[in-house]
Amino acid sequence: MPDSRSLPLLRLDKLSIAFDGKPVLNELTLEVRRGETLALVGESGSGKSVSALGAMDLLPDNALVQGGRWLGDTDLAALGKRDWQALRGGRVGFVFQEPMTSLNPLHTVAKQIGETLRLHQGISGREARERTRKLLEQVKLPRADELLDAWPHQLSGGQRQRVMIAMAIANDPELLIADEPTTALDVTVQQEILALLAELRDRHGMGMLFITHDLNLVRRHADRVCVLYDGHEQETGPVSDVFSAPRSAYTRTLLDAEPTGRPASVASQRALLAARDVSVSFQRPKRLFAKRAPAFEAVKPIDLHLAPGETLGIVGESGSGKTTLAMALLRLVESRGEIELDGERLDRLTGNTLRKRRRRFQVVFQDPYGSLSPRMPVSDIISEGLRFHYPELADDEVDERVRAAIHEVGLPADCAVRYPHEFSGGQRQRIAVARALILEPAIVVLDEPTSALDRTVQKQLVELLRDLQARRGLSFLFISHDLAVVRAMAHRVLVLKDGELVEQGECLALLDNPSSDYTRALVKAAGLKSPGT
Repeated sequence: MPDSRSLPLLRLDKLSIAFDGKPVLNELTLEVRRGETLALVGESGSGKSVSALGAMDLLPDNALVQGGRWLGDTDLAALGKRDWQALRGGRVGFVFQEPMTSLNPLHTVAKQIGETLRLHQGISGREARERTRKLLEQVKLPRADELLDAWPHQLSGGQRQRVMIAMAIANDPELLIADEPTTALDVTVQQEILALLAELRDRHGMGMLFITHDLNLVRRHADRVCVLYDGHEQETGPVSDVFSAPRSAYTRTLLDAEPTGRPASVASQRALLAARDVSVSFQRPKRLFAKRAPAFEAVKPIDLHLAPGETLGIVGESGSGKTTLAMALLRLVESRGEIELDGERLDRLTGNTLRKRRRRFQVVFQDPYGSLSPRMPVSDIISEGLRFHYPELADDEVDERVRAAIHEVGLPADCAVRYPHEFSGGQRQRIAVARALILEPAIVVLDEPTSALDRTVQKQLVELLRDLQARRGLSFLFISHDLAVVRAMAHRVLVLKDGELVEQGECLALLDNPSSDYTRALVKAAGLKSPGT
C-alpha cells in the first residue's frame, strides 16, 4: 500500500453533481497536491463552489453526487456523519464566500473561533482566548484585543472575512478550501492574506483549493489552474502555461475580460448631494465596574458633493469608514453634520417625510445573500420597494417593471419564481442591483457591487451601470477595493484611511499620480501603474 504522504491530498475522479435531476457539474477530475495551490476559476454558476461543497458532503438532500472523492487515502464517499464532523474544521478548513452568512450573529468573535478550538483540540478558557487573539493578529486584524468581544454586525465586510480565515486555519488543516477568500478585502490586505496563506501552506505542507474569479490573484498566488464553464472542465495546467498559451476559447475570453472605458462626462456641477462636516462615532460597550471607554470615531468630519450623473468613488482599506460614510449620507446610521439632497436638509427629516425621500436614493449592499430575504421569490424581492412607494400600481404593471429590471441586469426571465439560495453569488448581486434600479432613483450607493462577480460579468455590469447612468442621469456613490473597476466607473475619488479623508481628486489623475504614500500603496497592490513607481 502506498504511503499516504505520496498520494494527492485531494483527488476528485469524474465528480458529477445534479440538483433534482438537473446536471450542474459534469465529470470533473482534478488533484490538489500537498504544498500547492490549485485555483478553480470560471464564471458565476460554472460549478466552482458546488464542486468543493459536493466533495465535502455539504450540499442539500436534493443533490446527487457521483464519482470518486479522496482526501489522501481516505475515501470520502464512505464516511459517516461523525467522521465528517471530525474531518471538516479539523483536517479540512473552509473560508466561504459570504462571511456574514457563515458567522453566527449571536456569538462574539472569541466564542466562534474558540468553539472550533474546543471541538478539535480540546482547548478552552483563557488558553483558547489567547490562541484566538494570536490568530486575529496572524490575519492582520488591528486592535485584536478589542475585536475578541465584537459581534459580526460590528465588523466591516473585510474584517468578517479575516475572522473566517482565522477560524479556518485555527486547527492547522491539511487542506484549505478558500472560496473567494479575499472578495471583501481591499487590495493591500488581499496580498497580505494570500501571502499568509502561502506561508501556512509551505510551513505545514498544506494544500489549498483556491476558488476565485480574480485572474490577477491566480496569476500571482496559484501554482496550477483549472478552468470551468457551465459545469465542464475547459483546461487544467500550470498557471504560466494556461495564461500564456490558453487552449480554450473560453479561457481566452476570461483573460481578456478587464473593465475598460470611462463614464460619460458630467454635464452639470450642481450639487445633487452635499455633505458638510459629516462624522460618525460609535459608543464602545461598558465593562462591569469599569469606566466607559471613549467613543470610537468611525468617520471623522468630511465634506463632499455629488453632481447629477456623476460617480464618486470611495476607496480605502477594510474598516476605513467607506460604508459607514455612505450609510450616514443615506440616514441609515446616526451621524453629525449637514446632509443635503437637492437643497433639502436630509439630516433634519424624520418619519414619513424621510421615508418618502428614500425613493430618490437606493443601495446595493456588499453581501447580496444577507440583504435578500431567503423566504421571498425574486419577483417579490425586486418589487417590494416598488409596491411600498407606489401602491397605486396595478399588479400587471408591477410585473412588467420587474421583468424589465430582470432583463436589464442580464438575468434569465425564469428567475422571477426562484429563491436566492438557487443562485450563484454573482447572480444574487445582480438581483440586488435590479431591486435598487426598479425605483428609478437619483442616487444609488454601490457597496462593492462587483466583488462577488467574475471578471466577465464585472465588465458587463460596469458597462450596464455606465449605460444606465448616461440614459437616466443617475449618480453613483461607488465603494470598492478594486481600483481597476473604480478607474472604469468613477469621475472623482475619495481615499479614506481610519475614518479620515487622505486625499481626493479626479479619478485618472489621482490614480496615475497619487500624492499620499497610502494611496500609492493601494495603487501598487492593485497592479495599477503610476509614474515614478
